[in-house]
Amino acid sequence: MISLRPCLLRGARLTALKVPPRSWDSHMHVVEPERYPVAANAMYQPSPHTVQDALSFESSLGIENVVLVQPSIYGTDNSCLLDALKEIGPSRGRGVVVIDPANIDAKTLNSWHSLGVRGVRVNLKSVGKVMDEGELAETLLQHAEVVRPLGWMIQVYVSLDMLPMLERIVPQLGTKVCIDHFGGPDLSSISLVAETPFDPYTLPGFSSMISLLRAGQTYVKISAPYRLSKDSQMRDLQAMAQEFLRVAPNRVLYASDWPHTRFDGINISPFTQSCLKWCAEKSGLAERIFRKNTEELMDGEHDN
Repeated sequence: MISLRPCLLRGARLTALKVPPRSWDSHMHVVEPERYPVAANAMYQPSPHTVQDALSFESSLGIENVVLVQPSIYGTDNSCLLDALKEIGPSRGRGVVVIDPANIDAKTLNSWHSLGVRGVRVNLKSVGKVMDEGELAETLLQHAEVVRPLGWMIQVYVSLDMLPMLERIVPQLGTKVCIDHFGGPDLSSISLVAETPFDPYTLPGFSSMISLLRAGQTYVKISAPYRLSKDSQMRDLQAMAQEFLRVAPNRVLYASDWPHTRFDGINISPFTQSCLKWCAEKSGLAERIFRKNTEELMDGEHDN
């Protein structure tokens, strides 16, 4: 029996979302703690969200294809994600795993590639980890050495104020990089004044985010607004998203962040509708944000 949270389905039915055909949700998770126990040091205990739950949710938004991202609670044990990819199939699914680059072999990587894995994730923000520039560079370079032959990308979840370091590191990697959740801005102290436009360049690290997007190897996901903004109208995130879309429309990806771990009861439909509205001013932009950019990032043709 498929069990969907009623609020998610109800919200999706009430909102007439018209995402482009063959759209992708570029960032979502499957978690089954009874079948796949979470790591001993997991920051939270999730409720079950199965593959069938995920596909039913995506169908309610009109989305056909998904990118499964390894959540922090599973560490480097990608079993749940890989089994989900087997069930979904490589025509509809892609995956982003977490690895120890010092303990992984080419045979394993190639087998994962055949399932649809196209990237590795370095997640500092979810676990509250901070690195200096030397440590971050070493970590990312180690991952780049592993994934470069496969044509995979590196997905990074850090706080926005770390982006100046990333701006200096990315040119050394020789891989594409994707930055999670609007770049991870700290918007907690932002006071928005009615009818006064928000300037995202006042955020520490935003200029580096824009420079990375302009350079051509970096992508950003517009996703998880509830993790970032306290403004019910999302004026801060809207200003960020519109600047991303202006500067680099070919490197911005939509994502739902389903099942919204640690934020129970979220209805993502209004945010999805907002993303569609932000794309409406330019013909073909919604297809870019909801489909083509993800397909280009996740193509991952490798050298074998």
